Amino acid sequence: MRLDKFLKISRLIKRRTLAKEVADQGRITINGSPSKAATKVAVGDELTIQFGQKVLTIEVKSLRENVNKNEASTLYEIKKEEAVN
Repeated sequence: MRLDKFLKISRLIKRRTLAKEVADQGRITINGSPSKAATKVAVGDELTIQFGQKVLTIEVKSLRENVNKNEASTLYEIKKEEAVN
């Protein structure tokens, strides 16, 4: 599954176009490598996402095409959340 689509379905980022912009700015890494929106995400990958003053590290637990709002958080596990100065 594409990175931008995963971010939208998991509701980490609300819109796919915004997820694409964030990825293309180099603010997302997968397993330590800078990633673009079209980069493939697999189960077990570790994503690090920089949201302004916050850095979120997650592990991909599941890939599904459609999930409802209540199940979206089951697609990933938060490993680390830290503030950046």
